[in-house]
Amino acid sequence: MNAVFSESLLNFRPMDENDLQQVIKIEKLAYLFPWTLGIFNDCLRVGYHAQILELENEMIGYSVISMAVGEAHILNVCVHPNYQGHGFGAFIIESLLKMTSAYQIDTVFLEVRASNQAAIHLYNKFSFNQVGIRRRYYPCHQKEREDALVFALTRPLTK
Repeated sequence: MNAVFSESLLNFRPMDENDLQQVIKIEKLAYLFPWTLGIFNDCLRVGYHAQILELENEMIGYSVISMAVGEAHILNVCVHPNYQGHGFGAFIIESLLKMTSAYQIDTVFLEVRASNQAAIHLYNKFSFNQVGIRRRYYPCHQKEREDALVFALTRPLTK
């Protein structure tokens, strides 16, 4: 975490429908191909764990993760572009990993654009390993589609 921001100023709380307009604003600022309002609504409806990261009561990021039967899949991690590069993405990942541990999850998966070197570096920092490639998974302007790298983190469960 960047020394400028104290973790005591951060709040990681459940996302609800009232958050979605702000989530969509951040999503559109952060991604060329953002998730839609419908996708976020569907995630909430089916019970995925969607979380908001606040800094002094201002939404600066969020995440969506699905968890079932010993496995989790991180579906979306986003930090507002104005707050990227300060350790907030790492804070979100660390919080998600603590959550998965509490739910006795031993394997966590995620996909990342092959071109997203900052995210790949972050996932490597948390000991995720590349386990596959989804060819032509993401839409892309420069070429028809971009590959997704599939990462996994497997850890022994503690009792």
